[in-house]
Amino acid sequence: MISVDKELCSGCGVCPDVCSYGAISLVGDTAQVDLDKCTLCGTCAENCPADAITIEREETGSAAELDQWRGVWVFAEFRNGEYAPVVFELLGKGRELADALGEELCAVAIGSGSRDQAEVLGNAGADRVLVADSPELEGFSEDVWARILSRLASEQKPEVILAGATSMGRAFLPQVATMLETGLTADCTQLEIRAEDRALLQTRPAFGGNLLATIVCPNHRPQMATVRPNVFRAPSMDFEDSGNSGRQIEIDEIELSPEDLKSGVRVVERKVEDLQGPDLANSQVIVTAGRGIGSEDNLKALEQLANCLEGAVGATRAITDAGWISHHHQIGQTGATVAPKLYLGFGVSGAIQHLVGMQGSEIIVAVNKDPDAPIFDVATYGIVGDVHEILQLLLQRICKGAGQTGG
Repeated sequence: MISVDKELCSGCGVCPDVCSYGAISLVGDTAQVDLDKCTLCGTCAENCPADAITIEREETGSAAELDQWRGVWVFAEFRNGEYAPVVFELLGKGRELADALGEELCAVAIGSGSRDQAEVLGNAGADRVLVADSPELEGFSEDVWARILSRLASEQKPEVILAGATSMGRAFLPQVATMLETGLTADCTQLEIRAEDRALLQTRPAFGGNLLATIVCPNHRPQMATVRPNVFRAPSMDFEDSGNSGRQIEIDEIELSPEDLKSGVRVVERKVEDLQGPDLANSQVIVTAGRGIGSEDNLKALEQLANCLEGAVGATRAITDAGWISHHHQIGQTGATVAPKLYLGFGVSGAIQHLVGMQGSEIIVAVNKDPDAPIFDVATYGIVGDVHEILQLLLQRICKGAGQTGG
């Protein structure tokens, strides 16, 4: 509920200016709220210089109820006989969160054959592994996965549930959140624990990627979030390096009922898309084209450099929207999230929508003629100059004088 104290309100006009939803207007000298548009985000109350705006939220979760929920769970996506790489990235981050909370880290694996490799989840940091393994779980059905995970969460009450923002995670995690009557923050780029109240601070791009929002779920449990692949780094899987040598891993096999396995979806056919070229998400070197390369013809030089470096070609949304290269090459909020050892950006301005997809790169080399381009704020090395001249110099040096193209 939101209210405006008419005696305190001075009609200064700050609240209409800061409201992103157009929910506040001035009627005379008093602010008036359109309740149909208001989302109770709280921005107006935070910025009101007279403290005339008050927001009251219904407290649905008592401290005692919330205290029943303990531990951090990571959904261990299992497909085609192996765990997805994002699982290990989440286990690394989940270990940090669990330690901050003083709780155990549990991996939850669902799928036919998932039990055979459950120990690897313990090697990556999980204290306990819940395994739902059945021949009937061979193919992914979102309603079945949602039913199993929500049942387990209702019974065991984890405080936090994390999953990859993959096609699988995006398909069924919202159903789980609905069944558990809690919130879900999608596509997070940062996760932290707020010490004073154990809240999971979930940071993600908002408003078209123009800013980063930190979201909390104060009154409901579990706190749920999906994270895009390559945002966090996976822990070492070597016993000696990871410190996991000799750890005792508890593996609990979940008994499944016919009701658990019942699905309202029938899969008629599955096709694996045949993508050409290196896998962008897993490439160690990525050469990226931005709007500053000028034309489609100039992509050839970038492709040549990528080939010499045994890497892949990436692109900003402007390049893929122009049709110069397929959307499979797009990096950013609406494309792939990458974390190569070497990222080279040519003519990339550095809009936040793109940065959220590549800031995990170990070394970032940016080439742009604009010295004030935002890409230089995150670059390890920045080169201010003509993209085509510098590209040709790199081709001559790295590719040992290979044929000149583009520019």
